[in-house]
Amino acid sequence: MSTEEDLIRYYSARAPEYEEIYEKAERQRDLGRLRRALTELTTGERVLELACGTGYWTRVMARSATEVHAVDASRESIEVARRRGTPGDRVTFEVADLEVLDVHLYTCSMVVAGFLWSHIPLQEIDDFLDRLAVRLGPGTRAVFFDNRYVEGSSTPVSHRDRYGNSYQQRRLASGESFSIVKNFPSPSDLANAARRVGSEVRLVELEYFWLLQFRFG
Repeated sequence: MSTEEDLIRYYSARAPEYEEIYEKAERQRDLGRLRRALTELTTGERVLELACGTGYWTRVMARSATEVHAVDASRESIEVARRRGTPGDRVTFEVADLEVLDVHLYTCSMVVAGFLWSHIPLQEIDDFLDRLAVRLGPGTRAVFFDNRYVEGSSTPVSHRDRYGNSYQQRRLASGESFSIVKNFPSPSDLANAARRVGSEVRLVELEYFWLLQFRFG
């Protein structure tokens, strides 16, 4: 089973080539819709971005949000994000684990996480959302978005564990290979998880991605 440390190692090694995934021709229409949706949703918000990676979505939100505090556990990813820069002066980056973010969590009006949900083991989703709900407090808006599995475009699932988590074998340009958790939740799984901790649940399904929004409390 892959661990959080495995994911950090993988994304640290992948940081220089990570944004190549956004160049897939068949995904451009959906990516455009995601960018427009995220711009609209974050307008005027104080955003805490979890697992910001190399800052692709940070740069999108920086055009509309009042401020964005972007965090990631991978130092290499944060360094790439800082080098690529963001429009305006409303963005701060931090290398941090989710467990040490209390001071920032209490100052945001919205939490956003792209491509994080799929890496959380199924048996830990409820605990993850519970911890966010306690720290953020009622009324805070949440936006999550991630991949749908599309045959021929998505990396094939290599195996599943006893909890039902699916795994992909990811190979980098260097030839190094990683086995990582990559789940593809159903619409009902997503909606039920959100309703358990919040309200105003809305799920949008695109061809290659989904976007879930709700309000804690």
